[in-house]
Amino acid sequence: MDATPLILSLEIALLATAFSIVIGIAAAWFVLRLRRAQALLDGILTLPMVLPPTVVGFALLLLMGKNGPVGALLNQLGISVIFTPAAAVVAATVVAIPLMYRTVRGAMEQLDPDLAAAGRTLGMSEWRIFVQVTLPGCMPGIAAGTVLSFARALGEFGATMMVAGNIPGKTQTMSIAIYSAVQAGKAHYDEALFWTAIICLMSFAGMLAVNLWNSIYVRRKGGKGR
Repeated sequence: MDATPLILSLEIALLATAFSIVIGIAAAWFVLRLRRAQALLDGILTLPMVLPPTVVGFALLLLMGKNGPVGALLNQLGISVIFTPAAAVVAATVVAIPLMYRTVRGAMEQLDPDLAAAGRTLGMSEWRIFVQVTLPGCMPGIAAGTVLSFARALGEFGATMMVAGNIPGKTQTMSIAIYSAVQAGKAHYDEALFWTAIICLMSFAGMLAVNLWNSIYVRRKGGKGR
């Protein structure tokens, strides 16, 4: 069996997760510091999580297509994104960001504000407080958000299908390979079952790993507290 869908899915999911970590953490920190329009920006960042994937994919298609604002600009630079692996990365990133954002924001909201206030009293800059106080305190939330984002990106189908298509060896991820196998008839159900099992095992392993990590983190933190 061709391993290309597995390799492609892992590459896309890892890239999308990396982008989601950076954007999600920055967005959570920025939104929590806003005094106005916080609810509006929160809704925009969370919207891809509640919209059907095909709606997200269609919006990206309008945005990055040849006649779209981003697509037209890229075309002038000689860059084509639609129906390429890059489009799949963009789609996976967009649907994964809300999971990272919501998880990290929840972790930041639970941090003791006195810790940041103490840092300011000691003359620490906001950047140092963010790096040395906020991020370490949010590590369980960041870890959970990372796994959720990776699992979401790994299994992304609807938006990816809209902007990247189903091109074997180029844009056909595991989830799209499952769809193609089912569409081909019962003779290909074994292939669909195989890719389904791979996605389930990888997602479960990730969740198990983060649960174990969180339990160890909490135990060590509790030990230090004593």
